[in-house]
Amino acid sequence: MAHDLAGGLTGWDLEGFHQGGDTECWKRLGSHVVTIEDDERGPITGTRFAVWAPNARAVRVNGDFNWWTGDDMHLIPGSGVWGLFVEGVGEGTLYKYNILCADGVWREKVDPMARFAEQAPSNASIVYESKYTWADDEWMTERATHKPHRSPMSIYEVHLGSWRKGKTYLELADELVEYVTWQGFTHVELMPVTEHPLVASWGYQVTNYFAPQSRLGRPDEFRYLVDRLHQAGIGVILDWVPGHFPKDEWALGRFDGTALYEHEDPRKGEHKEWGTYIFNYSRNEVKSFLVSNALYWVADFHIDALRVDAVASMLYLDYNREDGQWIPNEYGGNHNLEAIDFLRYVNRHLYERVPGVVMIAEESTAFDGVTKPVDWGGLGFGFKWNMGWMNDSLRYLALEPIHRQYHHHEMTFAMVYQYSENYVLPISHDEVVHGKGSMINKIPQDDWRKFATLRAFYSFMWAFPGKKLVFMGNEFGQRAEWNEDVSLEWWVDGLWGHHGLQLMFKHLNELYREHPAFWQLDTSPEGFRWINADDAGANTFSWLRFDDEGKAIAAIVNFSSVPWTQYQIGLPEAGVWTEIHNSDAKEFDGSGSHGNWGQVIAAEEPYYGFPASATISVPPLGAVFFRYDGPAAATAEEPAEGSVAAPAAAESVGSPDSPESPESAE
Repeated sequence: MAHDLAGGLTGWDLEGFHQGGDTECWKRLGSHVVTIEDDERGPITGTRFAVWAPNARAVRVNGDFNWWTGDDMHLIPGSGVWGLFVEGVGEGTLYKYNILCADGVWREKVDPMARFAEQAPSNASIVYESKYTWADDEWMTERATHKPHRSPMSIYEVHLGSWRKGKTYLELADELVEYVTWQGFTHVELMPVTEHPLVASWGYQVTNYFAPQSRLGRPDEFRYLVDRLHQAGIGVILDWVPGHFPKDEWALGRFDGTALYEHEDPRKGEHKEWGTYIFNYSRNEVKSFLVSNALYWVADFHIDALRVDAVASMLYLDYNREDGQWIPNEYGGNHNLEAIDFLRYVNRHLYERVPGVVMIAEESTAFDGVTKPVDWGGLGFGFKWNMGWMNDSLRYLALEPIHRQYHHHEMTFAMVYQYSENYVLPISHDEVVHGKGSMINKIPQDDWRKFATLRAFYSFMWAFPGKKLVFMGNEFGQRAEWNEDVSLEWWVDGLWGHHGLQLMFKHLNELYREHPAFWQLDTSPEGFRWINADDAGANTFSWLRFDDEGKAIAAIVNFSSVPWTQYQIGLPEAGVWTEIHNSDAKEFDGSGSHGNWGQVIAAEEPYYGFPASATISVPPLGAVFFRYDGPAAATAEEPAEGSVAAPAAAESVGSPDSPESPESAE
C-alpha cells in the first residue's frame, strides 16, 4: 500500500542541500528503508524515496512492487524534492523515477542517489542497505595520524574488471590482496568502480555516482575487498570523476527536462570531444551532490584517497575548445572560477572531516598551486601526477641508446620544478592504450635490451623523488596493449625476462619500504642531491637520496648499452658503500656480470664537488644502488653482505636460456 507521506522528510532537512553545504545528502535523498510512526497503527516499515527534480510537473516511482505502473510522489514544499514512503517495500526492490518533464514528456530515470544498480544493459536502481561490519580498526586508527608526504607510496593501478577477467569482489579479495602483498606495493589505485554501462569507458563515464559496479558483486562485497586490503596493510585509492558525465537518456542528463546537474550553455556544459556533459559547479545542489559523493566513498567505504580525474578539463574554460567555443570568466580569463572554488571546497572539507585522507590530482598543465593549501591560495590537493616527468621519460626511452645523449636533459628536467608541487610519478593505463604500445614495446632493439632498459627505468623511477605508480601488467612486462575486454597476459609472467622484471619489482618495493631515504623527504630539497646530472656522453645519471637523519643512498643508472666498469663518482662520505640493488642481477634475468662484489670503499679523495669518491661498475642498461654503512675500518675485515642483486665472481655473461648481454651495442 502506498502512502502520501515522505517518510518524515521535510523542507528543513533539505536546506543544507540547497545552500551547497549538505555533505551527506545521500542520507536524505535516494531510497532508504525506514520505520515511521503511524498515529493509528504504530511503527510501519517501508522504503522512503526522495528525488530532486524542481522543474518536473509530476514524478512517480515505478518499481517491481507496483508492476512498474507508478505511484505518485509528492513535492515537499519549498524544496524541489519529491518524496514518497511506500509501506512494505524493502531491500532488493527494483525501481526508477518516471518524471513528467517541463516539456510535457514523461521520462524514466534512474535514481541519482542509488547505492546499488542493476548490471548493464539493465539499469534499474535497487533499494540497498549496508549490513557490513568492518574489521580494519587498526588501519583506520593509524590512518588518522598518517603523514602521507613523509611515507612510502608505491601504487599498483588496477582495472578490476580485467586484472583477471571474470573475478568478483570476493575473489579479488583473495587473489588481488595476495598478489599485491607479495609484490610489496603499499597502495592499490582502482580505476572507477562507480556504476557505468559502457565497459570501454573504463569507469570514467559514470551513470550512478553512489553505486559500485554490480558486474563484480554487491556493495558490501566491495567493502569486503577494501577491508581485506586494509587488513593486509595496503591503502586503497579510488579514481573519482567530478569533471563530466555521460548523456545517457536514463541517467543524470536533462534530469527533469532541464539542465539540472549540467550547465545549460554548451560552451560551459558540454565536452564535445568526449560526448559528455559538464557539471554546473555554480549550482549549490550540484556542489552538495558532488562533495557528498566524495565523502561517501571515504566514509562509507573506507577509501583512503581519491584521485580526481581530468582536473585540467575542470580548470580551464577553453579546454579542448577553439575560439568562439568558450565563454571567458568575469575577468576575461580562461579559468573556470566556479570549478576552482568547488575543488577548493571539496579538498578542504575532506581534509578537515577525515584526518589522513589524501586527494590526488590528475592535472597536466602548469596551473599554479595545485598542491598548495587552500589557505595559501592553492587548490588544496595533497599530490599531483607529474605528467611532465612521464612524457619526458617515455620520449627518452623510445630513443636508440646512441641517440639518448642528445636528449639527456629530458631525464633531469623534472628536478628543475620538483619542489613546486607534491608529485606522484605515474606510468598509468593511459600510457599503454590507444596505439601507444605496451611499455616493453616502446623500447627499441632486442628482448635483452628491452627488458634491461625497463629494469633500469623502473629502478630510476623508484629512486627518483616522488611517489610511484605503475599500471597492472607493467610489473611483468606485458607485451600487448591493455585491453579492458580480456585478462592481463598472466601466462607470460613465468617466462624469461617477464619473471625477472616481476621479481625486480618485488625487490624494489622491499628496498623502498625499508629505506626512508627513498621517500621521507620527497617534497624537500634536503632529500636529494645530484652526483652527476651532466654525463650525457655516458647516458648515465647519478644522485643521492637522504632521510631525516642524513643517511644516504646513491643511485647510478646507465641508459647506454655499454658497461662502465671503471666509473668514478663523488660521494659525501668515505667508507663502505654496500650495493643493495643491481638491476642486471641474474635473479632478474640480467647477465649478472657487472657488479661490485657487494660493496665499494670510498676514499677520501675529492671528486666533482664531493669530499670522497669511489670507482664502481655500472652494468649496460642497468642501475645500481649503494647504501652508506660507515667508515671502512668498521667493516673492512668482514664486508657487509651484498643485496640479492650482487653478482658472484664466477658468474658469466648471459644465462643458458636467455639472449646474451651485449658488451657494447652502440
